[in-house]
Amino acid sequence: MRKVRDFGGDTVYFVSYAKLPSDISATYVHKVVGVGFLINVKTGIIEDVMVTLISDLCKDFLSYLIIGHNIENDGIDGIIEKIESRFFGYSQKAVIVATKGVYKRYLKWKEENQKY
Repeated sequence: MRKVRDFGGDTVYFVSYAKLPSDISATYVHKVVGVGFLINVKTGIIEDVMVTLISDLCKDFLSYLIIGHNIENDGIDGIIEKIESRFFGYSQKAVIVATKGVYKRYLKWKEENQKY
């Protein structure tokens, strides 16, 4: 039996997608890149990250850049700056668009769930 990770009651998962460039290997597997953040909505801390790119190193590096960021206090600009200055994959623009989409979904959720 597979053990399921305990995410706790304060975490919410947000995901967004963006179209990938047509000339990269990931496009042959996925037409879009998905970016997901597991956010602790009490603290605003991004606890985990999902990216649907092929390379594990790429996924791990983007997670390294993003996990621990306080999206509530610091918004999204710091994450975008890290991606722009440290991630030079051909999918950079798509990852940024999807990341901004995650942030928009988070803000919409917060607006609809004022208790947090």
